[in-house]
Amino acid sequence: MTTSNELRLLPWTGPDDKPCFLSTDDSGGYMSRLADNIESVQLGTATQLLDQAIDMLATDTAPEDMQLLAKNLTGALRDTLRVATSRGHRLDSRSTDHRSR
Repeated sequence: MTTSNELRLLPWTGPDDKPCFLSTDDSGGYMSRLADNIESVQLGTATQLLDQAIDMLATDTAPEDMQLLAKNLTGALRDTLRVATSRGHRLDSRSTDHRSR
């Protein structure tokens, strides 16, 4: 089983917007695969929103549309940062594992 510093930060939050973690040695298990799939969707959404932002900034866009875009980009950035943090922690723990062998 993983140690407490090897918990995986999941790409969703729990009650009161608190982070959720997964403790498992099975990176191919159901919850790990679910988290991987959700991360993939979140990163895809961020890419689509970035493309939309580039298009909207090149045209005369209504302020209400820009406000909605900013709100959606903020959520996508939050999700992307959570994915990056989670993956960074997992990379750190793997390099630590390899050095200790």
